[in-house]
Amino acid sequence: MPDLVLTLPADLAAADASRLDKALAEAAPDSAALSRSRIARLIAAGAIRGPNGPVTDGKARALPGDYVVTLGEPEPIDARPESIPLNVVHEDDSLIVIDKPAGMVVHPAPGSPSGTLVNALLAHCAGSLSGIGGAARPGIVHRIDKDTSGLLVVAKTDLAHQALARQFEDHSAARRYLALAHGTIDPADPRLRGLPGVTFEPGNVLKIATLLGRHPTDRQRQAVSLKQGRHAVTRATMLESFGTPPAAMLVECRLETGRTHQIRVHLAHCGLGLIGDPVYGGARRASARALGDAAEAVAAFPRQALHAAHLGFAHPVDGRWLAFDSELPADMQALLAALRGTPAVDATFAE
Repeated sequence: MPDLVLTLPADLAAADASRLDKALAEAAPDSAALSRSRIARLIAAGAIRGPNGPVTDGKARALPGDYVVTLGEPEPIDARPESIPLNVVHEDDSLIVIDKPAGMVVHPAPGSPSGTLVNALLAHCAGSLSGIGGAARPGIVHRIDKDTSGLLVVAKTDLAHQALARQFEDHSAARRYLALAHGTIDPADPRLRGLPGVTFEPGNVLKIATLLGRHPTDRQRQAVSLKQGRHAVTRATMLESFGTPPAAMLVECRLETGRTHQIRVHLAHCGLGLIGDPVYGGARRASARALGDAAEAVAAFPRQALHAAHLGFAHPVDGRWLAFDSELPADMQALLAALRGTPAVDATFAE
């Protein structure tokens, strides 16, 4: 497996006390699956070389420069194949595109050792999955949250994995999500225009560009940061608004980057939390009075109302453009129908 080069920026502040293992984990592409614990194991194995030679202490201060990570062969896979039905949208010798249902975890983790997409893929693909990403994530190029539904691509070969990962990292892959959220996008809203990292582009497109990192007190959450973290960019376009006055919306989100919980955190940062999101959606909620008859359906929705609706990328072998679309799942369609039963004041649709 080829070495991976991680670059810590030359303008890294001298006063930045960030640990090296943390900085390297933040600099690594998602497809490499380089958690701090995996970096610690690589350091212990002498597999990381920095600008001053071999790295021996992950707790040391992060310094700018290139760090060469020798990944070696993939670790043995602990997950077992399980015969779990999959909605296969496309499959060939190099890759497979899955339409994942809400509630399915992508890869095994503490608390979810089985019943995951990886378990299903190990059975479906009979061992034909790329080994990049370590033990728990064979073939996984990108992820969507357990309670998010929709499209994702999985690599069957290391060559396909590397080629697809480059497209996600250089932002040439196309990803569009549909979400139902509290609040509406209004370019005249001074609160939105005053938020750090928030701007408007032509067509009333809300652009959110911030750093994202671990929440300072809750390690299970992500948070917008002004000082450190990973660069993240989301563009959101309101397609419909619901309620009198407008209190909820159908919104299309286009990802430039793909950080953990990115859409959920970015919209919550704007006071536009997703309906049903138990982690990020509670700060500002649509009022029951404005939603009318839809209020009960909104309050009872059991998951974040987020769906990976479109995925496009160049095939890693022949370069042809592949594009896939997924209809809203039944639960989101029912919620949308309930919302449309209230007076809708806007029905513009993005191309």
